[in-house]
Amino acid sequence: MNRIFGSSASKKPRPNLQDAISSTDTRMASIEVKIKKLDGELARYKEQMNRLRSGPGKNAIQERALRTLKQKRMYESQLAQLTQQTFNMESAALATENLRNTMATVDAMKQANKELKKQYGKIDIDKIESVHYDMEDLLEQANEIQETLGRSYAVPDEIDEADLQAELDALELEAEDEGPSYLSDLNKVPDFVDEAPVEVSETPEQHEAVKTTAAA
Repeated sequence: MNRIFGSSASKKPRPNLQDAISSTDTRMASIEVKIKKLDGELARYKEQMNRLRSGPGKNAIQERALRTLKQKRMYESQLAQLTQQTFNMESAALATENLRNTMATVDAMKQANKELKKQYGKIDIDKIESVHYDMEDLLEQANEIQETLGRSYAVPDEIDEADLQAELDALELEAEDEGPSYLSDLNKVPDFVDEAPVEVSETPEQHEAVKTTAAA
């Protein structure tokens, strides 16, 4: 029957490292609970032995304490083994993950290498150099055109720079002889004067007042 329809066990997925780690952690948590319970019993036995005197009753409690202590040591040994197993599985899982990442990086680099080769295969170095030389020629022609357009037609080329400097020095000397411009402005007639000034004649009253003053 199993050959025809197959068994359910064959369809069950195999456990991976993460599943094994989770299962081990669950077992470790269960053992830790048991160890804490045994610690509580040992504390209670210790308190009882401190209150009792030596005798059959104290010896019975000591035997129980010894059995409890043996169970605790057994659980602690199992816990140590499971802890080591968990560490080994986590190390293996980490190494597997690193290897997986490394392979993904290698695959990405291979793909990038193929793309680079494909793109570089489309590039012709000779054509690039030809374009470069053509660009240099065009730029040189553009500079020549700009120089031609910027040529001055009003100033002759044969003007001597020394003559220009001498004329400039002469202009500066004339400006110093004339003095500051604000002094020359004082001698100028204002532009707003439209009529000549009118002389005011003496009135009869002023003339009489002068005579009276003289007579006195």
